[in-house]
Amino acid sequence: MTIQNVAAIIGSIAAVCTTVAFLPQTLKTIKLKHTKDLSLSMYTIFSAGVFLWFLYGLILKELPIIFANGITFIFTVIIISLIIKYK
Repeated sequence: MTIQNVAAIIGSIAAVCTTVAFLPQTLKTIKLKHTKDLSLSMYTIFSAGVFLWFLYGLILKELPIIFANGITFIFTVIIISLIIKYK
């Protein structure tokens, strides 16, 4: 196994972990419709960063970066929409 293969495996596992980490918050926010304690500015800035990582992945044609950040961006946009809707 080459170092590139090991790096790809590590990158893929990291991508899954960081993406799945947002799923519980997204589901909880959808279910409870409670966003008082969530920071709109944090989620907005984070979403911008995630979108830029997504673009970076597209430029490099790196699927783990593209998929992880594309999905995370969707989760954060859902949360932002709910924060705006329920505040």
